[in-house]
Amino acid sequence: MTAEPWPTEIRLFDNGHNLRISFDDGASFTTSAELLRVRSPSAEVQGHSPADQKTVGGKRNVAIIAVAPVGNYAIRLDFDDLHKTGIYTWRYLRELGETAEASFAAYLHELAAKGLDRDRPGEA
Repeated sequence: MTAEPWPTEIRLFDNGHNLRISFDDGASFTTSAELLRVRSPSAEVQGHSPADQKTVGGKRNVAIIAVAPVGNYAIRLDFDDLHKTGIYTWRYLRELGETAEASFAAYLHELAAKGLDRDRPGEA
């Protein structure tokens, strides 16, 4: 069994609108704060089952204002909309980085299907 890639650098840039995470295997991903917020692993967003998952609109301009370590396996991201309950494991950050384009496209589809958009707050 091989060890999972370990983060070597986590950096906010663009005034907190993007987060870059680099791993010890050479992979590096830049993920928007918007995608990290709307795909937060928190129960508030994910619910307690797939049927409970929320689609959150109005987060186009959300920014990350703090990054806090959680043990040696994750970080907590604090957003300027006061959301700060998601625990982002290294594995989840890697997965989101690898699938960012498809995940964002799916998010846009979910917004349209539920009559929401990236600029007006709301959730369904």
